[in-house]
Amino acid sequence: MDIQAEKLELMRLILETDNPGILASIKKIFKTKSQTDFWETLPQDQKDDILQGIQEIEKGEVSDYEVFIKNHR
Repeated sequence: MDIQAEKLELMRLILETDNPGILASIKKIFKTKSQTDFWETLPQDQKDDILQGIQEIEKGEVSDYEVFIKNHR
């Protein structure tokens, strides 16, 4: 199912429910999601490590998982 179809299905379910607990839970999810981006909660050293890893991947500096594990057993 594509994203637009998912949204429409969720809208249908929300419109059809009369359960205030479900609506409150959905509202809480959106409030929590919009308040905090996990990236902002990470320490700078972790952000730097992640960004370095992304740069290495973009440069093709990657290792095969099986080879890596074999060398470290």
